[in-house]
Amino acid sequence: MSAHSLIESIEDIERMEQTPWREHCPDASTYDAITRAARQYGDLPAVRFLPTGSAQETPHDLSYDELLKRITQTANLFRSLGVGSDDVVSYILPNLPETHDVIWGAETAGIVNAINPFLEPETIQKLLVAARAKIVITTPPLPGLNLWEPIVSVADQLDHVTTIMFVDPAAYFGMPPTKLPSKTPAGKPILRFQDARDGEPDSKLNFDREVEPKNIASLFHTGGTTGVPKLAPHTHENEVFNAWAISRITPFEPGEAILAGLPLFHVNAVIISGLSAFLSGVSQVMVGPFGFRGPGVIENVWKLIERYKIVSMSGVPTIYAALMSVSKDGLDISSFRFAAVGAAPISPELFHGFVDYSGVELLEGYGLTESTVVAAMNPLGGEKRVGSIGLRLPYLEMQAAQLDAAGEIQRFCETDEIGTIIIRGPSVFPGYYLRENSGLTSDGWLNTGDLGRRDQDGYFWLTGREKDIIIRGGHNIDPGMIENTLEEHEAVVAAAAIGQPDEYAGELPAVYVQLHPGATIAADDLKAWAKSNILERAAAPVYLELMDQLPTTAVGKIHKPTLRSMAIERVIYSRIRDHDAHARVIVSADEKRGIVTRVTSKSHADIRKLLGGFALEFDFAAD
Repeated sequence: MSAHSLIESIEDIERMEQTPWREHCPDASTYDAITRAARQYGDLPAVRFLPTGSAQETPHDLSYDELLKRITQTANLFRSLGVGSDDVVSYILPNLPETHDVIWGAETAGIVNAINPFLEPETIQKLLVAARAKIVITTPPLPGLNLWEPIVSVADQLDHVTTIMFVDPAAYFGMPPTKLPSKTPAGKPILRFQDARDGEPDSKLNFDREVEPKNIASLFHTGGTTGVPKLAPHTHENEVFNAWAISRITPFEPGEAILAGLPLFHVNAVIISGLSAFLSGVSQVMVGPFGFRGPGVIENVWKLIERYKIVSMSGVPTIYAALMSVSKDGLDISSFRFAAVGAAPISPELFHGFVDYSGVELLEGYGLTESTVVAAMNPLGGEKRVGSIGLRLPYLEMQAAQLDAAGEIQRFCETDEIGTIIIRGPSVFPGYYLRENSGLTSDGWLNTGDLGRRDQDGYFWLTGREKDIIIRGGHNIDPGMIENTLEEHEAVVAAAAIGQPDEYAGELPAVYVQLHPGATIAADDLKAWAKSNILERAAAPVYLELMDQLPTTAVGKIHKPTLRSMAIERVIYSRIRDHDAHARVIVSADEKRGIVTRVTSKSHADIRKLLGGFALEFDFAAD
């Protein structure tokens, strides 16, 4: 096998599975896992925080010993504030070293709930209600992120919120501690997190809690915010197993460094760049509060790789596209061994372009919040099949299956037969939090809603989506949020939102609307109204089309595959018409490849290059 990987093929996975996974990783909880890491890697840096993400600034380092002490203090703090094993701590934070204190300390004392700080206050309130948060943690006003007043206002209205805390990043920027009131307008206590944490003992937990592997550790938002938001709970077993399994697919040597720029409200950053890295003694170089979104960070990535001898990073396709336009001339990036890409499909042209430009391996993977994070990945030490999502993780069952109308399994698919991807195993969540519909079949399989096939060597290939989620730059958008808002307009009888292809973001929201008989409104006016009324900014449609009649199935259900095909044809033709106004674009279904876009053009070789950024299946033909 490769010196850098324990897994090269499906046969390696099957050999590994002859031993129960618990014999490889005995930790019952995330706190146990981090405690073991601190014993093994003590003085090695666990976190290296760069406040502005610059390669020139001095990092704020946190060793494994120090990380464990701070997590212990944080857990003791939360317990002193009344957080029991079933109570929830919600954090609305950017990427800071203290964010790790909060995540793992809250999981030790109770349950942690991650919330995207870029959501609108109304959406954040819905999430706090859904989680029944007891403690809410955010930041004082920051440039580009002023959460404080809206969140205090929201939390003050919720009886179940008892305490509000703020993580103060002032010291990282050479500023004095931030001064805020000691109570909210409703009289709830406000605490500066660092002061409260540092008042607690750091040598051991001062409370008894026997954490069972099946206890809930965390809650992550995984759906829209119309009605009650969907929260996916992760157990301690889910997180410990997934972190360990990832470390077997992409192992590191203690002391190696990774670049951490994805947001810590997302499972990728929490589990892949976080817990899995900690299990291996890796140092994560955190590039500022806003990660890759921060001003100037992308322009610094190659310099950061040189300075910190970065071995790996995780990102979405848009990040790798951006890095190809940043010069690396004269820089030594020989330490950079591989980069992981997921959350959205990557086009073959972008894949090969980045590999050619950087000289490093690019590993495509697949997962979802309901599977903790990673479910499949191309093997670092084995064959990478471009366009595939790779091999399943060890100890996970993964199949393509034919399902009945109730979502139960009729049969597993044959080799290369397209079906719904289903997953079962120790990283699959126990079902949606406090909801009747668990998202699981009666025998514990997770219906991913993605269509795909398994080839004869165990590699999986996605071919489309059964579910309606729109994936914009790795961010999941529930189309119901768009549809329900538009259907509140007096002129609208029905709306259908889909993801239209985009070279940069992967998908962008588009919506097709049917008006009430006799109603009149311009498409641009309705689009502007939608933008001002949809709570999540990323969900505002970039395209809105009025239709006399939305396409429906024989039983009257809106047929979104027709709308998706229309959107692909429109977007692709718009992209190529200046090069060949007579080109033809036809979208159709293929029984093995899924949706295929056929482009016929007199200059098909040039058109092929022009469309290289779209993560679609193409056939090109000469006119």
